[in-house]
Amino acid sequence: MAKKKEQKHIPVVTKKSLEFFEKYINNPSPTGFEWDGQKMWLDYIKPYSDDYMVDNYGTAVAVINPKAAFKVVIEAHADEISWFVNYITKDGLIYVIRNGGSDHQIAPSKRVNIHTDKGIVKAVFGWPAIHTRNGEKEEAPTLKNIFLDCGCTTKEEVEALGVHVGCVITYEDEFMVLNDRYYVGRALDNRAGGFMIAEVARLLKENKKKLPFGLYIVNSVQEEIGLRGAEMIAHRIKPNVAIITDVTHDTQTPMINKITQGDLACGKGPVVSYAPAVQTNLNKLLIKAAEKNKIPFQRQASSRSTGTDTDAFAYSNDGVVSALISLPLRYMHTTVEMIHKEDVDNVIRLIYESLLSIEVGHDFRSIK
Repeated sequence: MAKKKEQKHIPVVTKKSLEFFEKYINNPSPTGFEWDGQKMWLDYIKPYSDDYMVDNYGTAVAVINPKAAFKVVIEAHADEISWFVNYITKDGLIYVIRNGGSDHQIAPSKRVNIHTDKGIVKAVFGWPAIHTRNGEKEEAPTLKNIFLDCGCTTKEEVEALGVHVGCVITYEDEFMVLNDRYYVGRALDNRAGGFMIAEVARLLKENKKKLPFGLYIVNSVQEEIGLRGAEMIAHRIKPNVAIITDVTHDTQTPMINKITQGDLACGKGPVVSYAPAVQTNLNKLLIKAAEKNKIPFQRQASSRSTGTDTDAFAYSNDGVVSALISLPLRYMHTTVEMIHKEDVDNVIRLIYESLLSIEVGHDFRSIK
């Protein structure tokens, strides 16, 4: 029997767009303070769109064919997990609270940037040396014992740098390419999504595709603290259809239970989700687009909610036809999040081809 010929992957991301992606990932965009990243994203996508808008909290929207009555959204979220300064000791050490789902266990020995009105203040998450800890009863990192050291010895010295309670803190780890196969960095959850939906706009423009509906390319804020940006912008746009993209877990690494988390892998394609918020017939449209265009994909089941902006869009405005396309990712909410280059290309392709499959006025209901 002849061996089946493996289909060659054709890259979608260009050298120029990858340069933007690296700058976009390296730029901090903590929840509630996304403005600089949103400006960078808008500057990139404006040449590929007809109009844009920004809401009061910073959600950015690029629009193609804005006068059309039928509206389709493709959406990602822009914010990254971070920390807030919560308490400064008399000795100049800083204790923190979460801004989003920050992982306290990875904090010790990390370098950070404290964002102040006077500029960036450098600091580190300190941790007692191994020689000084009791090996039999070692204390694990918790929110009660992790702390920042910015080289000061008094509270007054810290405050003189511009640091005060409420200053936001981000990690300083930067983007890299690993083994010419993976993109690695902090906040790939989910600025990778913002990058991918911008690339869809680029492809539509470069391929001179005319959509019969208005396309709203939405980069939402405040997902990490409860889907708040999506909630606000969904009510403003009032879309007919929403396709959301976010990350999901690659479950192939140690200490992850496939029985509870599913069997998903980087490099095997976008993930389509099954969940109450995912509209069945729109999901079938995505799968049909993947199969027709030979785009590899995986499947994931969620229980009560997807935990993504899909939920916010689906349950807004008397119910919006919504679906989720996820990007497999390793080491979520760490500074070394990893995504496969081919998966990025294929998520872009799947959103692009799905948009070309949507007909204006299509009735997605199963019972009519």
